[in-house]
Amino acid sequence: MAEKKKNKTNTLFKKLAKLMAPPPDLSVSEWSDMYRKLSSESSAEPGQWRTDRAPYQRKIMDQINDPKVETVVIMTSAQVGKTEVILNAIGYHIDYDPSPIMVMQPTVDMAKTFSKTRLSPMLRDTPALKGKVSDAKSRDSGNTILEKSFPGGVVVMVGANAPAGLASRPIRILLADEVDRFPVSAGTEGDPLSLAEKRTTTFGNRKKIFVSTPTIKGASRIEMAYENSTQEQWHLPCPSCEEHQPLRWGQIVFESNSMACKHCGSIHNEFEWKAGVGKWVVNNPESKVKGFHLNELASPWKRWRDIINDFKEAKKNGKESLKVWVNTSLGETWEEKGDGVEADNLIDRREDYESEVPSGVAVLTCGVDVQDNRLEYEVVGWGPGKESWGIEYGVIMGDPGQEFVWDSLDNVIFKDYKRLDGTPMKIMSTCIDSGGHHTSSVYGYCKKREYSRVWAIKGIGGSGHSFIKRPRRREQNGVWLFAIGVDVGKDDIVSRLKADHTQNGYCHFPIDREKGYDDYYFRGLTAEHRVTRYKNGQPTMKWELRTSSARNEPFDLRNYATAALEILNPNLDAIKDQLENGNQIPVKRKKRRKRVLSKGVK
Repeated sequence: MAEKKKNKTNTLFKKLAKLMAPPPDLSVSEWSDMYRKLSSESSAEPGQWRTDRAPYQRKIMDQINDPKVETVVIMTSAQVGKTEVILNAIGYHIDYDPSPIMVMQPTVDMAKTFSKTRLSPMLRDTPALKGKVSDAKSRDSGNTILEKSFPGGVVVMVGANAPAGLASRPIRILLADEVDRFPVSAGTEGDPLSLAEKRTTTFGNRKKIFVSTPTIKGASRIEMAYENSTQEQWHLPCPSCEEHQPLRWGQIVFESNSMACKHCGSIHNEFEWKAGVGKWVVNNPESKVKGFHLNELASPWKRWRDIINDFKEAKKNGKESLKVWVNTSLGETWEEKGDGVEADNLIDRREDYESEVPSGVAVLTCGVDVQDNRLEYEVVGWGPGKESWGIEYGVIMGDPGQEFVWDSLDNVIFKDYKRLDGTPMKIMSTCIDSGGHHTSSVYGYCKKREYSRVWAIKGIGGSGHSFIKRPRRREQNGVWLFAIGVDVGKDDIVSRLKADHTQNGYCHFPIDREKGYDDYYFRGLTAEHRVTRYKNGQPTMKWELRTSSARNEPFDLRNYATAALEILNPNLDAIKDQLENGNQIPVKRKKRRKRVLSKGVK
């Protein structure tokens, strides 16, 4: 009897100890495997959550538990379970680590949809969460569509397009979904993601999780964040040589719906590859931000044959469909094929000039770019139809704040350039960029030489500007300053560079490298391309450098030399006729332009 009583006492104490003991130390993935239930209306596989179904999710989720990690970036395709990662993080914190949580969607409507179709079913079907959030049908204001209160915390759902929702209260956990679809500004308040991040500053243990399929290269929030992260990629071992590697589209074999190993060349089907034990490989270990990239080839819910068929269909339907496929299947940004020309094409068509100034040239102009340690210039010859000849490209090294640098430029601007018959030609108009750090030096130089048509200019980027905006009065420094719509000029230059030798505007370049027309010049002339960018959801065309390290001074110089021609506005046909008859005549402006110039510039 005493023994039986003792056993009952032990059992009671064990029960009490179990009730009073702290909860087990669980990670997000472990909590999900134990408690999370998938709902039938939001999952093709309802029932108990299994991280092993998509093992690449384990490390991503468990970064949320790492006290040394503040920010997690997830750049993915569709069909890899990224929204489930967000839901698991919410469930874990409601049940296990109560905190104020904010879920950001691109719009308020999308936030409401997320709440109704994804969050509410999880709260309903996961027993560990039942009763922790009050019934939505009750009058309790702690449970609305966009706000779910629970003991110790709250889940607030906001739209990135609504500034009021972003400036409400401090939050510890920020879950930002589809950040590439966030507007540029939340009303007039500024970048919505930055506004939301400021809500976390009062918490030393804050967590920020940014998730999205990417959009356009150069304008993608998630790609920028990923590039500043550890840049981890999911690798699987080759079934033959066991070398780990990412699943890359370039290695896919269409005919057999399989993939070739980049190491041994062996070809294996989807199921053979996915049977291997994968791992995340870090490419930027110095970063404190954890970043992960996944494409649809890793998904257990999308067959490779379907991905291949989707690609073929997208390719058939044109550029826009293909762009969507690259974003949502490969999880990669779409790189716009900008409107520009290739340097090699121009290098290959260089020609021998019969003289320093070819016979087709009627007028010479010059463009000058001012850098911190040098001047760069190009002299360009112009003929009827604005056919052009590159005459000389050069660099004058030295601080533009020093007089000797500008004296050297005089030797370029006022020199004689010889035609085949020995007739000297002068530069008739020069434009010097004044927009850098040596504006006063440019003004001083131009003011003394305006009698020789040496003009100070300032570039204005963007659309909606005419190429030449003539000044109505002198600047306070006493110079005429011409505003130049540089984007319009660049459009015209590229159009002329694309012209063939039978068309107006054809551009000639000398094969003589001593004149400066080497590979460096042509790389700079083609350093930019015109691409489509989106601002506030509206497409705009912009000229951008092809690469961040490119130098575009030759492109700018050709623009300035063209502006000098437009300001001069000569009758190229008449001048060429006079030159062919053996007489060089003064430049005469067309009457239409003369009336404009008579109001100010003399």
